[in-house]
Amino acid sequence: MSWSPEVKTYGGDEWAGNTLRFATEAEAQHYVADLSYRWTSVRATRVIEVDDPVNYRWTDAGAIRIEDVN
Repeated sequence: MSWSPEVKTYGGDEWAGNTLRFATEAEAQHYVADLSYRWTSVRATRVIEVDDPVNYRWTDAGAIRIEDVN
């Protein structure tokens, strides 16, 4: 189980995500909030629980791929 961040952009009604998966809902929320500050077309954000393995974690430096942390 993991958490997937998703956004809706202006001009579309579909939720869009990527392959980043976080261990906690809070980590995914931090990521998607950071993303929405950098993208000008985000009109809504959410995080959803998925069955994918965790592959990222959120740090003060941003999202870091787990394999890159070691």
